[in-house]
Amino acid sequence: MSFKPDNLLEHISLDCVIFGFHANQLKVLLVHMKYSGKWALPGGFIQKNESIETAASRALKERTGLSDIFLKQFRVFSDPGRSILNPAVKDLEEQEGNEHLNWFKQRFISVGLYALVEFSKVDPKPDIFSDVCEWKSLDEIGELMMDHNLIVKKALKTLQAQLSYQPIGFNLMPAQFTMPELQKLYETILGKKLDRRNFQRKILSYKILNKLGERKEGQANKAPFLYEFNLGNYQKALENGLSGGW
Repeated sequence: MSFKPDNLLEHISLDCVIFGFHANQLKVLLVHMKYSGKWALPGGFIQKNESIETAASRALKERTGLSDIFLKQFRVFSDPGRSILNPAVKDLEEQEGNEHLNWFKQRFISVGLYALVEFSKVDPKPDIFSDVCEWKSLDEIGELMMDHNLIVKKALKTLQAQLSYQPIGFNLMPAQFTMPELQKLYETILGKKLDRRNFQRKILSYKILNKLGERKEGQANKAPFLYEFNLGNYQKALENGLSGGW
């Protein structure tokens, strides 16, 4: 597959922070650049006949294999020097020759988007500039190319703020889960411990959960009950908002 910029908008790119939750850790999907050896956020460019949302959904489906992903714009990154040391230029030299180098040497502003996906459903795939696409926990990320560490930081701040006025979990948790598992998700995002009783009382007051009449298998005595999201109420909470923070 070759890179063909003729049908793409110039000077604008997309960088996507794809969050997943696995083994009580919040993880981010990253790609490894073939020749520069840098880790980076998956992203892409916008075709001339596409909206930003359509382009982002297309890029994410290519990386994850998923459609209908929870996806939100959160910031534009426009520092004049952000793309001066773009590793894609080195990768393009190695892979394609000089044909498109000038296109990549332009100044790019980037639209930052974050996505929430269920970890187990993702089939990570690299793009034409990368050789690996894999999950990294937040403390494994290390130094990313260009300003991608800043983009991850701002995406996490946005996700933390979302917890104050919208529910989170449907796109990150399995279909059935326990209250402690959901609480751990919130604690991981917020970076702090929450009181068990207060968390349960508050999350149940939103009426976004259905309590199932069974307990989690493979647990010791007093195994926790399983829950699922009430999709109708969850959607209303997304649209109308919730009150109070954590």
